Amino acid sequence: MLMSLSRIVVGLVLCLGGAAYGQELIHSERSLYREVLVYQDGSERCMCFTQRCRVGRQTCMNMQAPDRFVMNYTQMMMSSLFVNPQPKSILIIGLGGGTLPRALSQVLPTTKIDVVEIDPAVVRVAKQYFGFAPDARTTVIEADGRVFVKRALRERRQYDLIMLDAFDHEYIPEHLLTREFLEEVQSLLSAQGVLAANTFSSSRLYDHESTTYFAVFGPFYNLKRENRVILATKGSKLPDLATIEANAARFGRTYEKYTIDVSRMVKMFSVKRDWDARARVLTDQYSPANLLNLED
Repeated sequence: MLMSLSRIVVGLVLCLGGAAYGQELIHSERSLYREVLVYQDGSERCMCFTQRCRVGRQTCMNMQAPDRFVMNYTQMMMSSLFVNPQPKSILIIGLGGGTLPRALSQVLPTTKIDVVEIDPAVVRVAKQYFGFAPDARTTVIEADGRVFVKRALRERRQYDLIMLDAFDHEYIPEHLLTREFLEEVQSLLSAQGVLAANTFSSSRLYDHESTTYFAVFGPFYNLKRENRVILATKGSKLPDLATIEANAARFGRTYEKYTIDVSRMVKMFSVKRDWDARARVLTDQYSPANLLNLED
């Protein structure tokens, strides 16, 4: 049953150090896929898919400074432009509150952006509560991310930047974790294309995810701060750090409005293999969600 609760003050235990915060629940909606909740604490408004926020906040916005990035993973995802600074076409799988497509549209005023979101409720909430307003260059497609990728391959589309940012109430859906899916995504990338994937920095899936991405893309940049963001390229050769630094410098002043410190971001770029290379690659036949353990 669709339900909207207005201005109910609730106590919510968030995933921020396990501390209890008095949150104001301003929206609650049960969709076909999940519960979509919006909480506000002072000027900060957040979307969550569970009342106890087991995975954490899906998206957050400072309502007094809406361009300011609240969550670290969005800053790391924007660092994908340090690998390819001029993408002409972008695909984002997973909308959340629309932080990434909104910022990318501002930073890249001529770039075409496709956003795929499976849940119409998330699209509605992003527009109503997080100020997401697609412009003429931003198209929102309500579909399963993998279904869209397969369709895009049949249509021979290509993207210069693909961002994977799809989460359910626990983690990334299983069918978006496998080697077969990543191979499909790789085929959608242009010759200079870049993949940016938002994952967890600590879970029992970490080794398996890492070996799976490495099996498809070869070496990749690993950025870790709370979340982990993987940056990979179509080819097996990554741009060196000198190139990353030079590209980052181009965005220094532009990124200030989003409170992104480009020098701090560059220092996070690492190709160190900090995973067990013996971990089994995830496939469509082997992608067990019970490997995930948030306490690791």
